[in-house]
Amino acid sequence: MAMSTGSGGDDKPLSDINTTPLVDVMLVLLIIFLIAVPVVVQTVDLQLPKVAFEPTTTKPENVSLSVMTGSDGNCAVFWGMTPVNSSELLDRAVAKLEADVKKAGGAENMTPEDLPEVHIRGDINTPYRCIGGTIYTMQRAGFPKVGFISEPEPGSANTRL
Repeated sequence: MAMSTGSGGDDKPLSDINTTPLVDVMLVLLIIFLIAVPVVVQTVDLQLPKVAFEPTTTKPENVSLSVMTGSDGNCAVFWGMTPVNSSELLDRAVAKLEADVKKAGGAENMTPEDLPEVHIRGDINTPYRCIGGTIYTMQRAGFPKVGFISEPEPGSANTRL
């Protein structure tokens, strides 16, 4: 490439544009935009839950279940301290809910706060299919509130965030 200095015999204006600085500026802007665009990408505004625990209030009508993997690799579910299989769990859950509704004088006399809750304690090494099956069985029996009992980290706050 040759560079024209404009010093020649002719007095015509210089019409060639030096594009090198233009290309340099465009490359710098491209790099800035490539870095900055992922930062300003809009996301869906969500309110994520805060990680904290809330002490549970145990009522006598609540159902306490423990779920773990048995020595044979199958799911082991305990109603209180009694081991139950899935059909016994469903039968006991339906009978418990019917007894609580009958004790209250019928379904029309019960509010959602009066219904018993299911508290599931799951072993850390239990596969999800065991805990998920227990949740499904209890919801099929008619329990609307199913919760989990966990052990909080040592030193964690017990106030709601």
